Amino acid sequence: MAENLNPMPGSDTGSRSNRFMEDGVFLTWDDLWVTVAGGRPILQGLAGYAHPGELLAIMGPSGCGKSTLLDTLAGRQGPKTRQGGDILINGRKQVLAYGTSAYVTQDDALISTLTVREAVYYSAQLQLPDTMAKSEKNERAEMTIREMGLQDSMDTRIGGWGAKGLSGGQKRRVSICIEILTRPKLLFLDEPTSGLDSAGSYYVMSRIASMNQKDNIGRTIIASIHQPSAEVFQLFANLYLLSAGKTVYFGPVSAANEFFALNGFPCPSLHNPSDHFLKTINKDFEKDIELGFANGIPTQEVIDILVKSYKSSDIYQMVQKEIAQICKQGGGALQKNKRRSGLFNQCHVLTRRSFINMSRDLGYYWLRLGIYISLSIVLGSVFVHIGMDNGSIQARGSLMMFVASFLTFMAIGGFPSFVEEMKVFERERLNGHYGVTPFVIGNTLSALPFLALVALIPGAITYFLPRLHPGYQHFLFFVIIIFACMMLVESLMMIVASVVPNFLMGIIVGAGIQGLMILVGGFFRLPSDLPKPVFKFPLYYIAFHKYAYQGLFKNEFVGLTFPNNVQAGNGSSPTITGEEILKQTWRIEMTYSKWVDLAILFAMVVLYRTLFLIIIKTTEKKKAVIGKFMSATWKDKAQVTKANVVPESSTKKREG
Repeated sequence: MAENLNPMPGSDTGSRSNRFMEDGVFLTWDDLWVTVAGGRPILQGLAGYAHPGELLAIMGPSGCGKSTLLDTLAGRQGPKTRQGGDILINGRKQVLAYGTSAYVTQDDALISTLTVREAVYYSAQLQLPDTMAKSEKNERAEMTIREMGLQDSMDTRIGGWGAKGLSGGQKRRVSICIEILTRPKLLFLDEPTSGLDSAGSYYVMSRIASMNQKDNIGRTIIASIHQPSAEVFQLFANLYLLSAGKTVYFGPVSAANEFFALNGFPCPSLHNPSDHFLKTINKDFEKDIELGFANGIPTQEVIDILVKSYKSSDIYQMVQKEIAQICKQGGGALQKNKRRSGLFNQCHVLTRRSFINMSRDLGYYWLRLGIYISLSIVLGSVFVHIGMDNGSIQARGSLMMFVASFLTFMAIGGFPSFVEEMKVFERERLNGHYGVTPFVIGNTLSALPFLALVALIPGAITYFLPRLHPGYQHFLFFVIIIFACMMLVESLMMIVASVVPNFLMGIIVGAGIQGLMILVGGFFRLPSDLPKPVFKFPLYYIAFHKYAYQGLFKNEFVGLTFPNNVQAGNGSSPTITGEEILKQTWRIEMTYSKWVDLAILFAMVVLYRTLFLIIIKTTEKKKAVIGKFMSATWKDKAQVTKANVVPESSTKKREG
């Protein structure tokens, strides 16, 4: 068996530098269990540690619990999971403070229109405190870019769907650059080599491994990695090998071959050790493995042998001693309340960054502007020289309805671009770069010039070709109504994005909501004729189209006079005023002016954006509360699960 394994290099704490001992982060976990609803265990009794200045690889087949372990150690487990056991930082329970740790996700959520320099510079302005001068922040950003070997690509756009840019490995390094700007002492990486070839994987991991030597910070680096090449595998100091949530091996990478060989599963010569380990413990494709592999022993039995051997080995006892030693020595408490950039600066930076993104992303506003102009030309041509006869009353109403409904309806076209921006926001928010409020303010301010442009140019074409109500004050009100409606639609889609993050489903949901609002807005069915339950109360008053229709109709008809089709006699006038048309034909509420309708529209913009902010913040708090509640509720159940799993495992060991 594996009792005679050599001591772990990492266990000699005296060999590490005093600075790493004093300033570094020691992470330990003992008897770690993670279960989901129903008590099904994902991680079962794991124990291990991570030292400053070293790289720890978490490996195992798909579905073994790699990402769950990484998320749990980083404090990112979901609200539906329950956690048991101890996770200690420097021998004590404490929360990972902002700037102390960083998490690089598997998906590179980056703004594709920015260059490498811009992406890292803006992130530095957001993350680093206001006490640092802007020149210092830019110097930190440039130094970080050079550390990750991206100096030759600094002015290259990141790129994304439909736009060429950086390679996958370069994007991964940009993600790492952004997260190490605060010089975190604890770095988590989820599948940093996913989607990269062997050369790209080695380059990314070698840059990560060399960071400690370049900036003299003893980082504790933990990475989940699927199937590294032999060169990448040798960059790690320790290996944590999982299978079905159980520890198969934890110790130095250099001793892993010996462990497998002593248990009867030696790595063939000229083979990649990591490939051999994963092939040995992967039971997903057991039927496809040749009969001679692992002496024909079923994979589950191989896993049980290795798990039992590890538990009874000297190396496991040394792990327990090392955990106890780290907890005994303890360490300094993590710095709390590490300052970020202030709220005003965050709003300013996010506004600038979002404005650049919107100006460069053709699908955000420019394509929409082109379609709006084309549609406005057609619309204006259809209603050209609308005239002042009695027949123009219906034509003017139809035109106003189309503008307020379908012209603004197309504002959902920017939803996919906003969803991509939301992905970046979610990553940066989870890593503590900034909060929801600066994001909402920045997105709102950066969109104003584009929305004004989209409202002004098509609005002018639509207004002057048919020769609507003369007077520039009427034209400006017309444009402002379009502007407010577009802001409202974008605000509505922000709420939809916070609930339905998939952009295809989001477009369907947003279109459905707007379609319902258009139907009950008071044009297709007059307000007095709407069914009172639900459609009149409350939908008619909730739909912003009600106020858009009324504002546009008042702006167009008040002050105009049209021929009266009713024959003179019985005191009837040969003409009819716009006010009479609004009351009798369109059933418009004339107790207040058009400016009240406009004010209500802008109030709804503020309400919708505030609602988006509340939903995001409530979701954050809800997850935290649910997580704590469920952990407390399921604590006893987890213990029962643990008690049931351990005897079963012991039975298998005795049978073996």
